[in-house]
Amino acid sequence: MKRIEIIKASGKKADFQMQKLVTSLMNAGADIEVANRIAKNIEKRLYDGISTKIIYKMAFDQLKKNGRSTAARYKLKKAIMELGDTGYPFEKFVAALLKSEGFETQVGVIVQGYCVSHEIDVIAENKEFHYACECKFHNHQGRHCSVRIPLYIQSRFKDVEKVWLKQEGHQNKIHQGWIFTNTRFTSDAIQYATCVGLKLISWNFPKDNGIEQWINRLGVHPVTCLTTLKPTEKRRLIALDKILCEDLCNQPQLLNDLKIERNRHQEILSEAKELCTKHK
Repeated sequence: MKRIEIIKASGKKADFQMQKLVTSLMNAGADIEVANRIAKNIEKRLYDGISTKIIYKMAFDQLKKNGRSTAARYKLKKAIMELGDTGYPFEKFVAALLKSEGFETQVGVIVQGYCVSHEIDVIAENKEFHYACECKFHNHQGRHCSVRIPLYIQSRFKDVEKVWLKQEGHQNKIHQGWIFTNTRFTSDAIQYATCVGLKLISWNFPKDNGIEQWINRLGVHPVTCLTTLKPTEKRRLIALDKILCEDLCNQPQLLNDLKIERNRHQEILSEAKELCTKHK
């Protein structure tokens, strides 16, 4: 095909890459035949200057015809941004991911450091590790975390670590500061964090182990993924502090609480259960 220039969410231009689209469709659960068919259909409709937002919508609409749970996985990045205007639901979501990895978690904890007290977004602990996690949530694409974020978080973590190391049973634990973001880190942020031992998790970093991979591996999806729920219904669930598809699987009566029509219950729960299954 001829070279097509697309506009990314950041406003930057890039060449359209067919294989990148096919890979993203397969990562959502589409088999190679379906992914190639959808990509070829989209290719026919491309033009210079088309936005990635429009390409995404075309792919999402076609995926819905092949399976709602696949379409739901495809909209993961957008679904996380739909968690709200504040970062608190994202903090709860990060805690849920860590809990599924076997950690005991706390959200929004005031911790006394060596010099001053700090509010830690998420604390995660098991027999071997003790993590202080900062969550940087953005509800618009194109936003990045610069080096100033890890510089600031590392200084806070070192202040807290001095106290943790003095606690009984903590001398042999590995203590570490983590930063989670639903967008990206700049290259100098990654360089600094790697140098000082600060762990960064973004949408696509580390490679093959970013947030998207965590979600699919653990089967922990936000309710905002669900294509069977209306936006107002999703917002009401979040207001009730029910941010996971797992919440609906475990508490189907929530659909009654929200006064959702009974003839929709089965379809909603079926999609939620599919998303609660570990994908890869």
